[in-house]
Amino acid sequence: MASLPKEPPEDAKKQSFWMPRNYVRTVHRTEQSFQACNDIVACFMERAKVEKQYAQQLSQWSSKWKSIVDSRPLYGSLMRAWQCFFTSTERLSDLHSSISQSLVKEEGDRVKTWQKETFTKKLFCGFKESYDNNASFSRAQKPWSKKLVKRRSGLHITSPVRGSKQLLTKKSKANENTDMSPEKKQKFADARVKATEEKDKCRDHYEKMLEDVTSYTPRYMEEMEAIFEESQEEERKRISFLKQAFLSIHRHLDITNNESVKAVYSELHHTLMSISEQDDVKWWKNNHGPGMPTDWPKIEEWVPPVKKLNRKKRDQKRKEGRPVMIGGVKVRALYDYVGEEGDELSFKAGEVFLKVEEEDDQGWCRGVLSGGKEGFYPANYVEVATE
Repeated sequence: MASLPKEPPEDAKKQSFWMPRNYVRTVHRTEQSFQACNDIVACFMERAKVEKQYAQQLSQWSSKWKSIVDSRPLYGSLMRAWQCFFTSTERLSDLHSSISQSLVKEEGDRVKTWQKETFTKKLFCGFKESYDNNASFSRAQKPWSKKLVKRRSGLHITSPVRGSKQLLTKKSKANENTDMSPEKKQKFADARVKATEEKDKCRDHYEKMLEDVTSYTPRYMEEMEAIFEESQEEERKRISFLKQAFLSIHRHLDITNNESVKAVYSELHHTLMSISEQDDVKWWKNNHGPGMPTDWPKIEEWVPPVKKLNRKKRDQKRKEGRPVMIGGVKVRALYDYVGEEGDELSFKAGEVFLKVEEEDDQGWCRGVLSGGKEGFYPANYVEVATE
């Protein structure tokens, strides 16, 4: 599990936020957040390319092997199961292609739009937020920094203290030195008194400056914290947005919870479980084995040929006059016949009907079926009914 970045080693003199100009780390956070957005977009645009390439590779693999499998000697449910791998792969290819498009069109555009709206730029001054924060921090820290500089300048008290100690040492040695004159010893004593007075004066001055800095510190801290909290709120909003962006990206990439992916593999598993040895061998038997339909040799009934009826010629003959049979003659069909034209009769073998006109030179007669329909029929398909 990822952890927060380690804190820098604590150094109150150099690292503390309260020290002069150390607020710049907070000011620079805006530029760093802007760059982080650029990096996030670049990162997931690259992932989108990976998804697109993967989708293309899946499609190419499916197309290649689908054509090969179609020519292989598998059949039945086993062939359907093998082909189902390619169907599911094509669906997965579409899914990863849509993931790529979503990362580019939805998430990439979303982050870029938010970035453009959030980070306002100033001419020659970087970002407005950085500029305003820097100005506010600088304005709040300026009085305190001046007091701090004065307080540090008061540290020259160490020089009188050091001089006083040196004189005290010399005086002690002078007292021990019996050869030194009383005048010289007195001179050392006067110098030490003067140094002590200078030390006390510097200390009083230093304590006043320290008191001034200390009394101003609460106001300084209040103003700096107010500006810092404003910066924190802006950063909180940025983190909140990027968190939602990451969650949205995760939603696109997490195919384990994608219902369409579950459906793909569920259907593939169902197809694989549907492989049936019995059905496949039965299919082979009926399509390539003893179960195939066969046109066994058998006696075929001879059917007389039928000459095409020339209706124009027949109509001409009828105009010239042809004898019409009074009452008609009963005939029985020897074969089945299906009329090809509307004026032709259709009948089954054994059916009895009336012949009402003699055979013409084309081999056709006119007849009337028991149902009353009148039309032409081939004369060699019937015989005179004896009963």
